[in-house]
Amino acid sequence: MKSMKFVQLSLAALLVLAVPAFAQHGGGGSHSMGGGQQAIPSHGPSAFTGTPHAPGPNRNYNNRPGQPNAPHVEGNKWVGHDTGRGDVNYHLDHPFAHGRFNGGFGRGHVWRLVGGGPGRFWFSGWYWDVAPFDVGFCDDWLWDSDEIVIYPDPDHYGWYLAYNVRLGTYVHVEYLGM
Repeated sequence: MKSMKFVQLSLAALLVLAVPAFAQHGGGGSHSMGGGQQAIPSHGPSAFTGTPHAPGPNRNYNNRPGQPNAPHVEGNKWVGHDTGRGDVNYHLDHPFAHGRFNGGFGRGHVWRLVGGGPGRFWFSGWYWDVAPFDVGFCDDWLWDSDEIVIYPDPDHYGWYLAYNVRLGTYVHVEYLGM
């Protein structure tokens, strides 16, 4: 009887210790927060081909009712990631000046923001900033609790894309190091 109780207590302790690991790096395909559910994209955008869309502050990203008027993801379509490689808004004189992020990409790596704002935010000891052109797209982010997923940006050298799980929107971000 004592050994059975020991096994049960051991399993309970293991479960308690495992929960924070799953909360930080969940491997699921979707999350439910605040009554809504956003599917986490299985991969980042493909490199853009075709005629680039002109960037601008008055651009409308909302092509259907109920969608955000910000760059967002519909299934695996990255709405708004269509300005092409030559977009001067995402030019960096020194790409990867602080190194390259190696913490993990895609929906198997969900990160919880723990502080800051668009000019400098962090999670798990990694620091980032939002591209100046994209700051207006993240004014509804919760910088101390939202979950994000990082994807490499195939078009804008030196930038990554941070996908907000709660909102389904994304912004260009630069890695600032640890």
